[in-house]
Amino acid sequence: MDADLNKDEMYDKMVEEEFNKLLEAYLASPHRRKVEIITKAFNFAKHAHKGVKRLSGEPYIMHPIAVAQIVCSDIGLGSTSICAALLHDVVEDTDYTVEDIENMFGQKIAKIVEGLTKISGGIFGDHASAQAENFKKLLLTMSDDIRVILIKMADRLHNMRTLGSQPLNKRYKIAGETLYIYAPLANRLGLNTIKSELEDLSFKYEHPAEYEEISNKLKDTEAHRNMIFEHFTAPIRTILNAKGLHYEIKARVKTPYSIWTKMQNKHVPFEEIYDILAVRIIFEPTSKGSDNTDCFSIYVALTQIYKSHPDRIRDWVSHPKANGYQALHVTLMSNDGEWIEVQIRSQKMNEVAERGFAAHWKYKEGNDSNKDGSEAELDKWLTTIKEILDDPQPDAIDFLDTIKLNLFASEIFVFTPKGEFRTMPSGSTVLDFAFTIHTFVGSHCIGAKVNHKLVPMSYKLSSGDQVEVIISNSQHVTNKWLEMVTTAKARTKISSILRKEEREARNKGEEIVNEFFSKEEIPQSSENLEKLARFHEFNKIDAFLISVGQEKTKLGNADKDFINNGSNGGRNWRNIFKFGRKNKDEKKEESANTDTIDRKKVLDLNEDTIRSKYVLAECCKPIPGDQVMGYIDDDNRIVIHKVDCSLGALLKSSHGNRILSANWNMKRELLFPASIYIKGLDKIGLLNQITQVISQLRNVNIRKLQIESDNGLFECKMEMFVHDTTDLNAIITDLKKIQNVKEVSRI
Repeated sequence: MDADLNKDEMYDKMVEEEFNKLLEAYLASPHRRKVEIITKAFNFAKHAHKGVKRLSGEPYIMHPIAVAQIVCSDIGLGSTSICAALLHDVVEDTDYTVEDIENMFGQKIAKIVEGLTKISGGIFGDHASAQAENFKKLLLTMSDDIRVILIKMADRLHNMRTLGSQPLNKRYKIAGETLYIYAPLANRLGLNTIKSELEDLSFKYEHPAEYEEISNKLKDTEAHRNMIFEHFTAPIRTILNAKGLHYEIKARVKTPYSIWTKMQNKHVPFEEIYDILAVRIIFEPTSKGSDNTDCFSIYVALTQIYKSHPDRIRDWVSHPKANGYQALHVTLMSNDGEWIEVQIRSQKMNEVAERGFAAHWKYKEGNDSNKDGSEAELDKWLTTIKEILDDPQPDAIDFLDTIKLNLFASEIFVFTPKGEFRTMPSGSTVLDFAFTIHTFVGSHCIGAKVNHKLVPMSYKLSSGDQVEVIISNSQHVTNKWLEMVTTAKARTKISSILRKEEREARNKGEEIVNEFFSKEEIPQSSENLEKLARFHEFNKIDAFLISVGQEKTKLGNADKDFINNGSNGGRNWRNIFKFGRKNKDEKKEESANTDTIDRKKVLDLNEDTIRSKYVLAECCKPIPGDQVMGYIDDDNRIVIHKVDCSLGALLKSSHGNRILSANWNMKRELLFPASIYIKGLDKIGLLNQITQVISQLRNVNIRKLQIESDNGLFECKMEMFVHDTTDLNAIITDLKKIQNVKEVSRI
């Protein structure tokens, strides 16, 4: 009993200490002093969550305090947001209502808590697509009060910081959806610090070995980086001091996740990542409003010391990114012969870059000033989201992909014929641009004049292009248009037009089929409709009716004969081709089958289970040694995916309740297909050397070989059978030792 009492006292002391840290951070901020209402919210939340523990064993109230601390210190919000953060789980987890919150804390705080409650259900739940549906709700609330999403970001960040207490399958689910949904959204809102930490934590839990390896290498090379930093910045300090500037210079080191991503994309080891170190100069403006001018003044001063790379100057000062980011990026050649990027920012630019412009929007207490450029960009983005929500995709995951198209995109600047410039995602086409002007212009676009030259709709635009869209009233939207666009707005509008046309075609097709039945005196039954669809090789009745309505499929005597003479097999077609939706009994049976699977159990992948129980995914082709997970598909099969599989990322974010943890337990009896990519200098006998390493030295059977040579370089894709990643890594290591082989990687 005494031990329990001492533990409770220890917890109470810990809670009070954390709350006092929160108050200290708030009092150090520039916000108005509203300590009383924050204390009131803390006491209320503490009472509401009394006796409840988190999986880690600590009192539940520690979570709301931690979220409020992130809201205050990392995002820079004031008392209203801090109170809402402290209260964010009260309505969902206790008997208190939104009305109770409103009566005690006012309408503003209650409205935010209500918005957070709407999007919280199912975060760790067992409903398919729960995260995608929650994401929809979340975006719907953004236009009412941006603080809802900012607090949600803080909530997700703290959940990621404490993810270690969750079971392995939950870690995969939560880390996957964080990387797929929340990190890109944090990036789009300008919350750079939070975005980086979310990415790193997701990476840490999805790939613990790789995370630890890169972290250790960063520690091992820290002293060398510090020496380079001091050597490089010494003359910079001298020249900035001479200019009389107030400034600070910081070293910016790439995060483990960023380094790993680059290693994967470039197929290179850690030692060949050369931009791990960058330098950041943060200065006080010499006068009010001189931020932009001072950036370029510092740049000119730097070029007096070091040579700049002409192709690697990024002017985000004159043209800020869509998330409000401003800075001047230049790459300079150091005296040690290394290119080093320098980011030049004013203090205001740095604050926006780290915390996000959304945090300094009109909701900042005591600030009702007019909207600045950053807020206008936020409004523009929210407007785009609202347009997409007005005509949402039928599938929540399709919707998620549509939104995600623009979350991570870098920007280009394109000019209209009148000289107005528009910000668009990098990779945008003429057709994307046409839809930014108006839906009518987009849907009737046939091409454009870019810089006075005629180009097709699929032409990819570059910064500085001047675009004049050409339209025709006879133009018609087709499915191929979806392959020509990259922006969420264009994709949504095209999909909407196509769906409308399909509905009209289906209705017309239904009329044609009914007329055919009536004319030929054939009973108008679903069975006969299914027979017609099968006869024309359609698996879905809707697709068949649309084809008939579009006059691509014609009905005639052959259809009549088939219905009248081919009835023997007709009764089983529904079962064979699965027309229509599953009936209630089928759904109930499938649900019962799925429920028999223990989701907490770690799958044992051995020779017997791989042959009989589990399916290896074709998309990522996992082999023993890969970090893998299981996924329960719609047919109740357990499919094994690599944890970093691109499809797996989508499954974790949309169907996290179906994710299972898995471990290999193989005896090196089975062989698995694996593919590698080889690039190098095209020399006589090189292919022979490669095949000798694989076939003779490693005694591995080559299954498929594809090789191309051009201008003295060769590229080779090879598929072989191996026991596990140990075999594969040994082959890759041996191939890299061949003199003219420059790059080897698994694909």
